[in-house]
Amino acid sequence: MRILIAPDKFKGTLTGAEAAAAMAAPLGGHDLQLLPVADGGEGTAAAVGAALGGRWVEVDVTGPLGDPVRAGFALVADEAGGGGLAVMEMSSASGLALLDAAALDPWRASTRGTGELLLAARAAGVDRILIGIGGSATNDAGAGMAAALGFRFLDAGGGEIDDVPGGIGDVADIVPDLALDLPEITVACDVANPLLGDDGATAVFGAQKGVGEADRGRHEQRLSRFAEAVVAEFGVDHRDAAGAGAAGGLGFGLMSFCAAELRPGFELVAEAVGLAEAVAAADLVITGEGRLDAQSLMGKAPAGVAKMARAAGVPVVAFCGSCGDGEALAGHFDAIYPLVDGEVGLAEALARPVEMLENKVARCLPMLEEWAP
Repeated sequence: MRILIAPDKFKGTLTGAEAAAAMAAPLGGHDLQLLPVADGGEGTAAAVGAALGGRWVEVDVTGPLGDPVRAGFALVADEAGGGGLAVMEMSSASGLALLDAAALDPWRASTRGTGELLLAARAAGVDRILIGIGGSATNDAGAGMAAALGFRFLDAGGGEIDDVPGGIGDVADIVPDLALDLPEITVACDVANPLLGDDGATAVFGAQKGVGEADRGRHEQRLSRFAEAVVAEFGVDHRDAAGAGAAGGLGFGLMSFCAAELRPGFELVAEAVGLAEAVAAADLVITGEGRLDAQSLMGKAPAGVAKMARAAGVPVVAFCGSCGDGEALAGHFDAIYPLVDGEVGLAEALARPVEMLENKVARCLPMLEEWAP
């Protein structure tokens, strides 16, 4: 039987590649293809880079609160002789996972390191950049990134604003770096939120980055004023574009400062790794992630894999750490096998994820082999 194994990460325990390897271990008697997937968040660069045979490049950049961090990107050569492709994640430079919960500071958290990562890719000679923007610690509308790229911010009196992003609410004028020459940038984004308003960056995602209820209005006002200056400078208004509010408004910043194109994260990753062709060639597709529930149907990778398998007429099953909203998921997967199932508790699944996943697949093997043509 030809089995495609295409999971996303099991967040906090296994990368997509590690999950795929654990799922594959009990299936050695079959023809296997391992193709980890992602949806624009953590794991995107690894999944796409591995599928395309890229090599990993690491550089020192500025972390979200100013401390140096080591971040990287997958560098994929262009067989046609072009500059190639860099695949990166903003979370590696400006991500929430880089900070302890007690250290969250949405007034200071900056996307500067993401801008530095873009410059490192440009220095590597690429002509295309794919960047996933999930998992940010920031709420600066990409101001820190823009500063790293050479944009200067002036207040109403013409004075330069050095406190970025702290002072972005006072920006009245923007001075571009006329020598800036960026590669083509495509953004993998798994949310459709605008920059501002009840569905915007601050209202929806601010709390997880440390924005308190009492400060929400001030943060919203700061982003609004900054956005007004950006729109005035570029003459194009991306505030209400789908994905503008992603990553604390980095979606807005990338579209405005870098002329980037935002696309649904899973769609972009699937296209890059050739997922549709792999699904069509399989007799059975196995996918999964740490938690499967109704939210998984809102652009997340396993649901995207399942939809693609359904369209191709290929059975699809999912393994996950835990599962909720079973009725909502039932029409999308032929079967769902959670690790936390009454015999295995949550603590055990988290403590020994590889062993638990291997054991679960092994126990389900007779059911999986029923799909054999």
